[in-house]
Amino acid sequence: MLRNIDKGVLFMLLSALIAAFDGAIAKILSEDISALEIVFYRNIIGVFFLISMLKHTPAKLPGGQKFLLVMRGLLGFSAMILYFYTIATIPLGIAITLNKTSPLFVSILAFFLLKEHLGLKSIAALIIGFIGVVMITKPIGLSLEYEYFLGILGGFLAAAAYTTIKKIKNIYDARTIVLSFAITGTVIPLLLFVIAPFIEAPASIAFLFVDFTLPTTLKLWALILLVGTISTFSQWLLTKAYSVSKSAGIIGIVSYTNIPFAIGFGYMLGDAFADFWVFCGIGLIVLGGLLVKKG
Repeated sequence: MLRNIDKGVLFMLLSALIAAFDGAIAKILSEDISALEIVFYRNIIGVFFLISMLKHTPAKLPGGQKFLLVMRGLLGFSAMILYFYTIATIPLGIAITLNKTSPLFVSILAFFLLKEHLGLKSIAALIIGFIGVVMITKPIGLSLEYEYFLGILGGFLAAAAYTTIKKIKNIYDARTIVLSFAITGTVIPLLLFVIAPFIEAPASIAFLFVDFTLPTTLKLWALILLVGTISTFSQWLLTKAYSVSKSAGIIGIVSYTNIPFAIGFGYMLGDAFADFWVFCGIGLIVLGGLLVKKG
């Protein structure tokens, strides 16, 4: 058991480091292309990469839960588009921190869907974590800035996607699970590009209906290739982490390690340095994550 958890922790540490770098590249790309285009390029590169991996070493697990596999892809795409949209619109460190509310949601979903234990201490830890969210987002009255809301929603959808991994980890190869996610993240953007000229979307969801533009510079293509390659590798590491670990909560905790990297990358890219309350909020979210599986 310890050996399996150690492997999961190692996979997640590497995934978190690469994911922070991936977020920094995506923020640079967002100056020239839309979040939906980033998602499309990121995933289509991943599709070819994963298919080549599976051709070289075929999957051995039997499969059989296609609905859950498709659901993992849909949830993963939904979380990803919200993640890249918030990266483009708010500071990188905050965007990634809000996405990292997912371990808190994982524990809640695991309680309801996987029947994992959630004691009083875990409930207190969740409260601590969500107080941290309030400190970061600074809602005015009952109003929450839209981009921050989407960041939190992305964290919830990511948690739902991770929870499905726990249900199918023993019947699908990790590469197959990530491939379902990458295919979904390629097909849905393509459909949205096709219908975008015929849709007058409200401002709140306009980022889902954008015209497709082909990059014209070598720099953009190089960044697209880089983000697609390393993000697919990060997703594979993340999926492996949840697959080999006995506890979704422990792996979720380790995923917080990309927050300081993201803050540093964001500052280097020109984000304003976080204020006192933001750092307090980050600290409480991390503390909540550290305590959430102790109850």
